[in-house]
Amino acid sequence: MTEWFEQWFGEEYLQLYPHRDGEDAQRVVALIAGVVTLPRAQVLDLACGPGRHAKHLAAHGATVTGFDLSMPLLSRAKHRSSGVGRWVRGDMRYLPFCGEIFDVVVNLFTSFGYFAEDQEHLAVIRDVARTLTPGGMLVIDYLNADFVRSNLVDKEEMVVGSRRVEIERRLTDGGRFVVKEMHLADDGRSFLERVRLFSQHDLAQMMEDADLTVTARFGSYDGDPVSTDSPRTILMAERR
Repeated sequence: MTEWFEQWFGEEYLQLYPHRDGEDAQRVVALIAGVVTLPRAQVLDLACGPGRHAKHLAAHGATVTGFDLSMPLLSRAKHRSSGVGRWVRGDMRYLPFCGEIFDVVVNLFTSFGYFAEDQEHLAVIRDVARTLTPGGMLVIDYLNADFVRSNLVDKEEMVVGSRRVEIERRLTDGGRFVVKEMHLADDGRSFLERVRLFSQHDLAQMMEDADLTVTARFGSYDGDPVSTDSPRTILMAERR
């Protein structure tokens, strides 16, 4: 059966999220650069999407490998980030890389939590740890589960270009997942997103289980601490 993320991250995604520009990408990369050494580092941008972050990582002196499942998003990334070393298409559950080749792996803007089983997520982190050099760093920029649960907007509408989009959100499986459905009013099509609501403690425990030690935690791209009101959960962990 085709999974939701295999259908969603294509041309429609790019058209319905045109506001996702480089400002937030530049801010989170600047936050990372304040903690992690990027000049001359080999960096894997895991689930790189359309390359918003990759070009800023490269601007800090890193040699970047962009990795994503979506061919349309990789094509956009190649167009906008010519300074990036290489682009690889694949599923993050099956990384095609040798061990100990990346100094830094980044997974940004909630590009995690897409799978049905928690063991799949843990397996991804363990495989990422395998690709890190000793002392290498994993950075995960994730939604804040507490904030999402407390501030969920059930229904809203927006207009993108000439399209009217109806959005519905709900919590499922006892609050373990947040589901977002986008209905295109002009042609009747719908798209679904489903993300596991991992807390910062859940993420930290998976990192620890993968022999990674969490060394920094932030709740925003400005470097604020994590709290129940934080917009983000950003964890940085070192391979032991």
